Amino acid sequence: MARRPGPTRRPLTLRVRITLATTVVAAVALVAGAVVFGVVLRTSLLDAVAASAETYASDLSEGSGSSLSSAVAELDDDDRFLQLRNDDGAVVAASDGADDVPPVSESDTEAHRIVTVDGDDYLVVAEETDDGTLVVGQSIDDAAEAVATVTAQLAVAVPLVVLLMAATTWVVVGRALRPVERMRREVAAVTATRLDRRIAEPGTDDEIGRLAATMNGMLDRLDASQSAQRRFISDASHELRSPLSSLRQFAEVARAHPDRVDGADLSEAILDEGARLERLVDGMLALARADEQVLVSAAAPVDLDDIVLAEVRRLRASGGVRIDASAVGAARIAGDAGLLSGLVRNLVDNAARHAASELRIELAETQDGVTFAVDDDGPGVPERERERIFDRFVRLDDARAREAGGSGLGLAIAREIALAHGGTVTAHASPLGGARFEVLLPAASD
Repeated sequence: MARRPGPTRRPLTLRVRITLATTVVAAVALVAGAVVFGVVLRTSLLDAVAASAETYASDLSEGSGSSLSSAVAELDDDDRFLQLRNDDGAVVAASDGADDVPPVSESDTEAHRIVTVDGDDYLVVAEETDDGTLVVGQSIDDAAEAVATVTAQLAVAVPLVVLLMAATTWVVVGRALRPVERMRREVAAVTATRLDRRIAEPGTDDEIGRLAATMNGMLDRLDASQSAQRRFISDASHELRSPLSSLRQFAEVARAHPDRVDGADLSEAILDEGARLERLVDGMLALARADEQVLVSAAAPVDLDDIVLAEVRRLRASGGVRIDASAVGAARIAGDAGLLSGLVRNLVDNAARHAASELRIELAETQDGVTFAVDDDGPGVPERERERIFDRFVRLDDARAREAGGSGLGLAIAREIALAHGGTVTAHASPLGGARFEVLLPAASD
């Protein structure tokens, strides 16, 4: 039988992890500090005991004169013992109980040599005198007691400080994360149908305030994107319904009254509406690819003047408007030739639909890049509408645009193609009296 997986352990919260990390670091630092302090304290106290013993030995050797051995033998002090040794190391005189103390030389005292006499610990020092080597042992009971007292206090204080620091960290981190938890609950309440809700900002310029502002900015972008998507779907449905309704109407009339519908007229209507549907679908697919940032799949050197002149010949062949292409010069960019052809066609077709009688097309390579411009002598674009016309399905004259075959996607596609190539498209007033659409693209590097 296969083993059932055990319950998944929940990861520790950020508050717990920060508290644990702070507590561990503080505990290690405090314990290490306590150990170092204890060692330094013990060393300092032993230095003081050694200095006291050396001073006593110096005073005793200078003040005793010829009776140093008698002074050594007569010493009666529980905190000190004395020995006097000759040059051979033999004990000449010793205080009570100090006869059996191991020999001590002056070099041995540099490391704070400790000896035990009758169960008590003494720090010993040696000093050379005329009568021999005077060994002084100074009790370290007071120093040991002081070290023990401090050690006991540290053993109590360090855990208390660690616990206090852990509690303080827990409270401080909890208070610091409280706005984050509040924002989490508010964001969790935001749904696809309630993108208008926003997070209450604390009004501070710290990390929490900037996080709240950033999340509100994200919600603004999501709300705007969803609104644009809904408008796009609504407009696309409307645009697709129109040619489909026309096709269905023609089909119903042809079925109900076959004698009244000419086959050539039916074929022409089907071809016209089918072409309109095809343009709509191609435009929406191009915009979808632009939204996914995969519009340009591969870039190659493109002679933009060849594309522009080809469009000029096409428009001249169709007639209707006079075209001035004398300002078209050589220009090369790196990009997708098919997309760039669509960019040029959308702009010149848009200008041709709105021109009264004349178009002027310019193309030049400058220090800023490649500039392509189309001017017409039509009604122009009001200044307040010069940015909105690049939105999808926007037409300033819906009836005329439909009759001319426009879908409201041409300028939006042109802008997306320019952006995909690192360029821009802007609308201005034309010297001819109508509209001027200007494209700026980066020139191809040599």
